[in-house]
Amino acid sequence: MSDAGLLVPQVARGSDTSLAAYREAELRDWLALLKPRVMTLVVFSGLVGLIVAPGHLHPVLGFTAVLAIAVASGSAGAINMWYDRDIDALMRRTRNRPIPAGRIEPGAALGYGITLGIGAVIVMGLATNWVAAGLLAASIAFYVFVYTIWLKRRTPQNIVIGGAAGAFPPVIGWAAVTGSVDFLPALLFAIIFLWTPPHFWSLSLYARNDYQRAGVPMLPVIAGPRETRLQIWRYTLALVAMSLVPWALGRAGPVYGMAAAALGAGYLVYSWRVLRDRQDALGVSQTRDAPARAAFRYSLMYLALLLAALAVDHFVW
Repeated sequence: MSDAGLLVPQVARGSDTSLAAYREAELRDWLALLKPRVMTLVVFSGLVGLIVAPGHLHPVLGFTAVLAIAVASGSAGAINMWYDRDIDALMRRTRNRPIPAGRIEPGAALGYGITLGIGAVIVMGLATNWVAAGLLAASIAFYVFVYTIWLKRRTPQNIVIGGAAGAFPPVIGWAAVTGSVDFLPALLFAIIFLWTPPHFWSLSLYARNDYQRAGVPMLPVIAGPRETRLQIWRYTLALVAMSLVPWALGRAGPVYGMAAAALGAGYLVYSWRVLRDRQDALGVSQTRDAPARAAFRYSLMYLALLLAALAVDHFVW
């Protein structure tokens, strides 16, 4: 890979060890642009959509479809980092990202993201069908243009509306198998859509100072921590109710139903603790066991286990 896109000090290259270390660090930076931690849940939700869809897709094509979803997610992440490089440089938790830290040139990151996105859509279309490819393209466009460029810096509802971008993967996975969209993937879309605000608002409660410094109008910055805690509680109630709908309507069996009820009860407990908490009101809580941090961590486990339960239910029921 060329060094042209990098703005890093050159290391001594007199040994194979130093060159290997340089290349390894370079590779880590390019991978970091893809937001791999975010990608993990995106890929898993896409895989579950593919698993529970009726019909059959050859394992090689199924793997290709999931890979295309992963690459598309990384593409959107890279373009997001390119656009947000100015505010990322102001926030403590993002200032060491490759672009604001000066290790990757912005133009190179943009080209990288666009190339990956176009490639992912084409591969999805050729490997499965163009309905899935169209949905994949729509998810990238929504995240980049609607959330990143339009909403994120303009309204505290950025996460509410922008959350639709992260709700696409199970619908895309389903469409990769069937070539269409049905009621169950629409329900999965709704569940992830409702999950996104309480998930990110929990993060924004303890990262409030960062968002305020960068001028990002997250809900705790604009409406205050008390209103944010209340909205987290309300959205969690709606999420738990929605998570039970697939079972109530007979689109999922008892394995999923019991898991949704148990996981939902746990989420309500965590959200109630956030609602009753007062240390986050000051925006200065740094303790690892603060309610907002605990709720954020639980929300990740909640969605992963809920989707896993749906996949298991599909095989045993």
